[in-house]
Amino acid sequence: MSQSDGRARRGFILNTSLIALGVASAMLSLSALAQGDWPNKPVRIIVPYGPGQGADLIARLLAQELSGSLRQSFVVENRPGAGGNIGAAMVAKADPDGYTILLGTNATLAANEFLYSNLGYQPARDFDAVAMLGLLPMVICAATDFPTNGIAKLVQQARARPNTINVGLPSTTASVVFAQFVQSAQAPLFGVKYKTSGQSTTDVLGGQIPLVIDTVAATRSHIQSGKLRALGISSSKSSAVLEGVKPIADQGVPNFSLVAWDALFIPKGTPAAVVVKLSEHVRLALEKPSLQRKLVELGIDPEYMKPAVLAEFVKSERKRWGALIVAADLHAD
Repeated sequence: MSQSDGRARRGFILNTSLIALGVASAMLSLSALAQGDWPNKPVRIIVPYGPGQGADLIARLLAQELSGSLRQSFVVENRPGAGGNIGAAMVAKADPDGYTILLGTNATLAANEFLYSNLGYQPARDFDAVAMLGLLPMVICAATDFPTNGIAKLVQQARARPNTINVGLPSTTASVVFAQFVQSAQAPLFGVKYKTSGQSTTDVLGGQIPLVIDTVAATRSHIQSGKLRALGISSSKSSAVLEGVKPIADQGVPNFSLVAWDALFIPKGTPAAVVVKLSEHVRLALEKPSLQRKLVELGIDPEYMKPAVLAEFVKSERKRWGALIVAADLHAD
């Protein structure tokens, strides 16, 4: 190779390296710009349940707040089916660009993997945590003619008449709360599964069964009207969502606590800057008294957790719900 050929080759290599470096720098700049400008087009919040349910209502309230604070449309899409698995799987497979978000729950992120043989996604692998939105205590309710006014008396009656007192269970969450209560309180009640909360409540009101475990949202109007009697809530402390009702833990079942929850998740690999920005705007929304009041009306205790805290919470919840489901031998219908 001649000296001039060697110089030309070195020059070509140098120019090629400079071009590659320039392309890489440009891509990094564009990526940083995209993250800084996020969102610059409409964002979808996927709700893996039907319209009008609790998760759907909280998503729509949040979408309204985020649309205002981030000056971009946040649109709620309902993708129900398979206990929330269809919508969750859809988000798991979405591009990690910040424009598809999951309204996740204790079912989709903690319980379902122990109930279904094939979710279509892996909760621990496919999502990044964004922000906790709120906790949803469950409530044990009795028909007004059922001879008890609290949890301690109910436990006594269950022990005196093992497996003869029926309890309506209209959801997986209700079934898991029931399983933990029976175990923790040593109260041999008999669980009766229902497909909807409406039917289980109707049966209590009609005298077919004496007890039901359900969400505050599903039972509060009947409690306030005097048609149902609330015996205890499943949260560890009293809640604004059902004032005046004592926690089960304060009625002879120490340390009892198991609640449903709603939180935001995003496809794994979404830029950290987007996750942080979204989480911060959720925090600001949840600090508004107006939104807090609306959530309490829906039976939701507003509760913010930043991404790292939520990720650890979900990890512990998955172990806890999994252990209860396996011990109770629960399966999806």
